[in-house]
Amino acid sequence: MCLIEGKVQQSGTQSGKLESTAKEKEKERDVRRTFKILREVWLDIRIEKVDTHEGITVKALLDSGATRMFMNREMVKKYGFKMTKLERPLKVKNVDGTENSRGNIMHQVKINVFYKNHIEWMRMDVYNLGKTEVILGMPWLQAHNPETNWETGEVKMTRCPTFVWKEPSSEKRYRAKKENRKENKKHGENR
Repeated sequence: MCLIEGKVQQSGTQSGKLESTAKEKEKERDVRRTFKILREVWLDIRIEKVDTHEGITVKALLDSGATRMFMNREMVKKYGFKMTKLERPLKVKNVDGTENSRGNIMHQVKINVFYKNHIEWMRMDVYNLGKTEVILGMPWLQAHNPETNWETGEVKMTRCPTFVWKEPSSEKRYRAKKENRKENKKHGENR
């Protein structure tokens, strides 16, 4: 039995036609009454500035359709999170492939994220998210593979390390290379 557009259907019906009996109609009403669809899962997370460790608790939307992690531009400004300008803007596309009318992503923030007993360092893209404060997208979901109860909205961090604090070594190497290039330019060397 499966639920398709609010109708209960039996598999294996003759000639692919649906049999509609009084019993099935009663089941349909029962399913509609007891089947609760949870469309969104929100987490209460704490985010804090990497340098000063000042932070706030916010609502984060788990979004498997988002290809990155995002923080609302207005919230970044309001709480004074330090933004880093991207070398190249990132185009934002809607589900249908069209460009988002809110423009490109121009900045990122580096933050510490706390959820239950889980701590990690993270970069988030700064974007106009309307009323949404933070979006944790597919990279976060893939990295942590949280145990999610879609009926209650409960999220357990049972399949990832509880402590992911340090800045990734690839980021450290990138920053070191960038600093070396600046130093070389300063001294008139080209590499």
